[in-house]
Amino acid sequence: MGQPDHADVDLAVVLHALGDPVRLALVRRMADDGESACSPAGVDVPRSTLSNHWRILREAGITQTRRAGKTRLMTLRRAELDARFPGLLAAVLAEGRP
Repeated sequence: MGQPDHADVDLAVVLHALGDPVRLALVRRMADDGESACSPAGVDVPRSTLSNHWRILREAGITQTRRAGKTRLMTLRRAELDARFPGLLAAVLAEGRP
């Protein structure tokens, strides 16, 4: 579903994807809660905009998507990101948190 191989994940693309507040909130949610539905509660953006955010995260190599019936579930590719860019995700997730 448009996910790059872990070796092809580009740092500039990952940083761009994580630079948006909505996408960062989605990544933080997945880091805390695990799998996320395509329309998680508490995210106040139009569905089409949310779909675009998920696409950007997926194409950047940050998430993977699986289908369960009609539902799409997104998961953070934490192990792959940590292997490719050690410490990056931990630093980004910790930024701005108490």
